[in-house]
Amino acid sequence: MSGTIGTARLQALNAGSVSSTHLAECLAVDFAALLQAVAPTLPQASMQRMRAAAGKGITQRMALAAAVLREAGQGDVHCWQAHPSDTVRGWACYLIGSDPQAALADKLQAMRPLAGDAHFGVREWAWLALRSDIVAEPLEALALLQPWTLQRSPNQRRFACEALRPRGVWATHIALFKQQPEHALPLLEALADDPERYVQDSVGNWLNDAGKSQPGWVRDVCTRWQSTHDSAANTYIRKRALRSL
Repeated sequence: MSGTIGTARLQALNAGSVSSTHLAECLAVDFAALLQAVAPTLPQASMQRMRAAAGKGITQRMALAAAVLREAGQGDVHCWQAHPSDTVRGWACYLIGSDPQAALADKLQAMRPLAGDAHFGVREWAWLALRSDIVAEPLEALALLQPWTLQRSPNQRRFACEALRPRGVWATHIALFKQQPEHALPLLEALADDPERYVQDSVGNWLNDAGKSQPGWVRDVCTRWQSTHDSAANTYIRKRALRSL
């Protein structure tokens, strides 16, 4: 993966001085090198754990980096959430998500700036880092995220939908929403005419996820929306929702 990225660019990514510009760069980052660069006082045992995890999946390594920082007394989210490296800001997401003392409401509040981050990768880490909490309490998460549909930031509005996707990508499924997607209809309705394509894609994908288990329900929603939502945005959402049904 790193072979297509210039040496100087890769060195900058591993030093934490720049953010990645595309997925290939995200995946090419050497977590051990980056951790050494941004937290040079970490114990060698911690660094060795990171090096030993080099062959594991990226979500596992994200979680491990956060764990290593917390165990070494360097788990203050504020130290990392504005870092130049998108990967380091992703570690901040996982520090929030793995906080054993924080309730979901507190985690969501802490995650708000990262959910609105300008970098595509950080925005994904923001919801992935909270996925286990959301899976454990989907109706609580739904209630807490409903007000996010009114946020000025399209990134935060999209987070409200993406974090609750029944199936999602690289994520544990939410069984309740796979079988009873109607619980989330108020949130989907709030975003049904959202002007931002980024949000529209998420709403369409949410419905498409649900359609794999409850195709009739999704078709019914889209049929009703065709009559009640006369917007180009909703037309696009419906097409995306029904693309594989």
